[in-house]
Amino acid sequence: MAESTTTTTTRPLKIIAGADSFGCTLKDTLVSHLRSLNIEVEDLCTSSYYTIAAEVGRQVSSSTTPAATETRGLVACGTGVGVAIFANKFPGVYAATCLTPEDALNARSINNSNVLAVSGMSTSPSTAIDILNTWLNTPFKSPCPASNSQPWPQDIESFLDSSIKEMPTIGSGSSQSDESAKCAICCLVKNRELNPIDIIPGGSMKILRETPTSAFVRFKAGSVEPAHHHTFGHDLVVMEGKKSVWNLSKKERYDLGVGDFLFTPAGDVHRVKYYEDTEFFIRWDGKWDMFFDEDLETAKAAVEKELGNGAV
Repeated sequence: MAESTTTTTTRPLKIIAGADSFGCTLKDTLVSHLRSLNIEVEDLCTSSYYTIAAEVGRQVSSSTTPAATETRGLVACGTGVGVAIFANKFPGVYAATCLTPEDALNARSINNSNVLAVSGMSTSPSTAIDILNTWLNTPFKSPCPASNSQPWPQDIESFLDSSIKEMPTIGSGSSQSDESAKCAICCLVKNRELNPIDIIPGGSMKILRETPTSAFVRFKAGSVEPAHHHTFGHDLVVMEGKKSVWNLSKKERYDLGVGDFLFTPAGDVHRVKYYEDTEFFIRWDGKWDMFFDEDLETAKAAVEKELGNGAV
């Protein structure tokens, strides 16, 4: 395990920390390490999936700590990717997923990262502490692997300085006439034909990229996905519409609307109901598969019984 070190930041730090259930153990280890360095930590603990990252991002973005204190964030989930995406939804938040100390060097030097995202599933406690120490101790524009460990040339330093000033203004002056222009995922799928999902009436899908695989999916209002499972876990975010997902393995129900995110682990049996025409972005690792655990009529009857003839 890495030895404790004193940070080289020029002013006191306060760290806002949080994790989902896949990252809580690693988060707890790093919170203990931060406190051993006498760094103030506000631990928001654990919540379901990525909602905690949004709260960390919100608090870092709206920090009211004294100017003499620098506020940063620490978030953890299974991969470290989802929490970074959600934290970055807030102005002034620069969350970076770091799997190695070299990643942390680059993230601080190039991007002035103020939220560190780590992977609870693929990063050991000792490596995570090395990553955290590096992230704490690396000043913006310092030599890093991306600069071949040499000081940045003056022109790149100027670019980095400008980027920090310009990033918060990106998009503020863009035209709002084309709603799809606001969303990178919408731009990816624009003008692409979605192919019907033959095994589930009302659904269509378009693969956007392979390995890791992502797709854009649409379902018509009233569609039902019978209970099924996959050999892979998948992340999804709702872009339009309204749906419910019943995780039958965990005996939990999730009611999702625009902007909501859900991770379903590999093997978990789940059933879905679409109340409106619904579109969502989905990502998974590996080859697509789908194993049904009930037929469509059984699924419709189960949904109708729970919702009371379809009422939400």
